[in-house]
Amino acid sequence: MIVEIRPNVHYVGVMDWDRRLFDSLIPLPEGTSYNSYIVRGSEKTALIDTVEPLKLHEFLVNLEALGVDKIDYIITNHTEQDHSGSIQAMLLRNPEAKVVTNPKCVELSKDHLGIDEEKFIVIGDGETLSLGDKTLEFIIAPWVHWPETQFTYLKEDRILFSCDFLGSHIATTRVLADDISGFRASAKRYFAEIMMPFRNNVLKHLDRLKDYDIDIVGPSHGPVHMNPAQIIEAYREWSSDEVKNEVLMPWVSMHGSTEKMVRHLTDHLVARGIHVKPYNLVVTDLGEIAMALVDAATLVIAASTVLVGPHPAAVNAAYLANALRPKTRFLGVIGSYGWGSRIVETLAGMTGNLKVDMLPTVIVKGYPDAEALKALEDLADEILKKHSEANLIS
Repeated sequence: MIVEIRPNVHYVGVMDWDRRLFDSLIPLPEGTSYNSYIVRGSEKTALIDTVEPLKLHEFLVNLEALGVDKIDYIITNHTEQDHSGSIQAMLLRNPEAKVVTNPKCVELSKDHLGIDEEKFIVIGDGETLSLGDKTLEFIIAPWVHWPETQFTYLKEDRILFSCDFLGSHIATTRVLADDISGFRASAKRYFAEIMMPFRNNVLKHLDRLKDYDIDIVGPSHGPVHMNPAQIIEAYREWSSDEVKNEVLMPWVSMHGSTEKMVRHLTDHLVARGIHVKPYNLVVTDLGEIAMALVDAATLVIAASTVLVGPHPAAVNAAYLANALRPKTRFLGVIGSYGWGSRIVETLAGMTGNLKVDMLPTVIVKGYPDAEALKALEDLADEILKKHSEANLIS
């Protein structure tokens, strides 16, 4: 797909309508895109990022249709193959071209992509590259996903090419987006799965970008933001320490006992004015769990027992939460067992990255009786107390 963003600045990326899993891990319910950009100056032409190698043919068709017969510089903002995997192919077609990036990205590009060191021009933070009447400025942004991530700012056109930052996994013909209303959920899912572990760095770099006059943001996935204030403010909200009056309850039940506990606790939380998101882990896309973690004040993991440990689906959810490091404040564990259980110890040991207060646990032998149901009601009272003390109850 070819779309003019500004005179002599074109989107030349490729849509992947059918891809449903990223990194053999992340569900892609709406596909994705691999965004690449051509910037033509009066003297030189730069290609900003490439595409997933499996989409190389479509990418080359775009470049040919645009009439790009020579590329002088290949800017790589990030090493992962969905951005940089076609660099070697582009170098074969443009043997005089140089790959422009920062020292850490050079190191990783040699390791992951096999690019020879002599092909690089190494730049530092704040350095510029002239294309004639257009100037690229490089902003090193470590740990806004990977340690070598950078942004590229086109000064004359006030365009920030932000790599994974401010992106979204969605395939769409709406390449230039004036607002994010049509894909805000996709952007939030993307933030949750990729950026949330680094939200302190996200805030740091959002503050740094205040020094730049940015009219357009061109990320490496998803639509180009023609009104970037909307996505920037969304990222600021999602990265903040503010949580909502919500309980996220991922659950798995083998014979109905844990499910009964989940239903009972949900009813009593709702009766206390608390919004609840119960997700059956057997059928739920983990991206939904990730998105809910962005806002939820409380996480309650509800698990059946398998050989004294938590059901593997619950282990997966706990691992995900621990890896994403959300701003969740309170953590609880409920569940049932047949003859013995170490659910609480196991799940608590898996969630050390979460800076949370532990709630009372409710672990039941067999089907929950009246005493167990009363314990769940007491847990609902405790969650209400915690949310009230945190001024989350309106």
